[in-house]
Order: sequence, then C-alpha cells, then structure tokens
Amino acid sequence: MPTRDEAWQLVCEWTQSDSLRKHMLAVEAAVRAYARRLGGDEELWGLAGLVHDLDYERYPDLGTGHPRFGVEELRKRGYPEEVIHAVLGHADFMGVPRETQLDKALFACDELAGFIAACAYVRPEGINGMKPKSVKKKLKQPSFAAGVNRDDVFRGAEELEPETGLSFDEHLQFVIDALAEHAEELGLTGREEPAAAD
Repeated sequence: MPTRDEAWQLVCEWTQSDSLRKHMLAVEAAVRAYARRLGGDEELWGLAGLVHDLDYERYPDLGTGHPRFGVEELRKRGYPEEVIHAVLGHADFMGVPRETQLDKALFACDELAGFIAACAYVRPEGINGMKPKSVKKKLKQPSFAAGVNRDDVFRGAEELEPETGLSFDEHLQFVIDALAEHAEELGLTGREEPAAAD
C-alpha cells in the first residue's frame, strides 16, 4: 500500500490549487476520524480521503474526466481496491454502489467538509466554536457555497447513519470537530483581531 507521504506527493503533483489541496486534506481528516470511530483501517481510509479528487483540477468534466483518470493513476500505482472503489463511489454519476463503511464515510464527508470549510471562512473565529445550527442555517441559503450539492450532504449523512448511529446534527458536529483538530493546516482558524493600540 502506498504511504501517506507518497499519496500527498501525488496530490501535489496533480493539483496546483491550494484550496483543492486543502479540501482533500479536510476530507482526509474527517474520514480518518470516522475510521477511528468505526474501527476501520485509518491509513487506508485516510488515503481514500486524500486522493478522492486527485484528477479534478486536470479533468474537471464529470462526463468524461473526474474521477476516471485519477482512478487509472491509482491502479497504476498499486492503490488498494477498497480505496479505488470508494473514490468511484463518491462520484454518484459513476453508478458505483457505496457498500463499505469507507465508501459511505467518504461520500458523507466530501461535500460536507467543503461546506463546513466555507462556513468557517466567513466567521471571524473560523471553525472555533462552530455548531451544527449555524451550518444548517447556511445550508438553507442556496447562494452560500452554491457549488456544494446539498442533496449529497443530506444523503451522505443518511447512508452513514446506520453505521455510526449519529443523527444529522451529530454527524455535522463530528465532522466540525475532525476539521477543527487540523484548523491551522486547513486555514480555518479565522481572522485574528488586531490588538488594540495603547
């Protein structure tokens, strides 16, 4: 199995955008947290989270591109079939059923991690102290983070619930907490208030 460092090198090779790299790191953090909760292989699950959008920048067309080229590259590099299946399953339009806990966790964390990050960016305190209530409020505003597929956020939580026993609000809090642990690396610490002059 490739190492986490090798996976990160691959991500950096294929993805120049800092925000897309941070998104993949955020999804990795959330999926790893679920691996710990569900007794999954944290390294394996982490790899799936880290590489799930590997080819999105190079091949953004969902009809012919992402995630097909990424999956081809992962196969070439000997990534485990569980990782490849989860990457295919996170893209609903590929028609690959989400069967394993990893498949479901990746799908449930992908759009949500992006949305939580967007919520953190507009709060002066960043992700610090964020609650599900404020995330749900923003989910109801179609213009906010308009690129995030709300249906995927809700369906992902629903598919994962039988595995975790977590309600929608608990799932939101779980992912918030997972991202908060890596707030600095993910750029979610918020804007420091300038110190008042004497």
